[in-house]
Amino acid sequence: MPAGAPAPRWAWWVATGLGSGRLRPAPGTWGTVASVVAWCLFSPFLAMPPAWAAELLFLAVPLAMSWLAVVASDRVVAETGEKDPGYIVADEWAGMWITFWPVRWELAHDLPRLFQGGGWRLLPFLVVPFLVFRLLDIWKPWPIRQIQVLPAGSGVVADDVVAGLYGIPVVALLVPPALKLLAHL
Repeated sequence: MPAGAPAPRWAWWVATGLGSGRLRPAPGTWGTVASVVAWCLFSPFLAMPPAWAAELLFLAVPLAMSWLAVVASDRVVAETGEKDPGYIVADEWAGMWITFWPVRWELAHDLPRLFQGGGWRLLPFLVVPFLVFRLLDIWKPWPIRQIQVLPAGSGVVADDVVAGLYGIPVVALLVPPALKLLAHL
């Protein structure tokens, strides 16, 4: 695929997850770590409005990130001519933010406790979604791998969005046992 016009600077920042996709090795993992940090910083603000409005925000933000990831990835792919370069991690951001859905309220309200005594008990709310998403993103069960054939930014992002959707029920099933296990420690 031949290279095209330069992508705007904002597209590079979004596509590379604020530069996290440039880290080596495993740029997808670094991008996912950066997305977790961004979600932790951002989600308490989503929970501030009344509950009904917060629910809309918790839905709108991952959807907006998915759309922005497609647009930015389209531009970067068009410039570079690469089909799905590893440094594009906006798709990991979108997928990870979707995977956080079952634990959105715990992260939004209880995350400050992570830095207080006994806050380590909140780690399943971060670690389980992270591990589930990375596993699904790497393994790519059906139809995730097949979705990658979509053109340009859609193909870059769609597989991670589906991995995030697959992650929702898995996280919902795995977090309660993880919490019980930690309660016995």
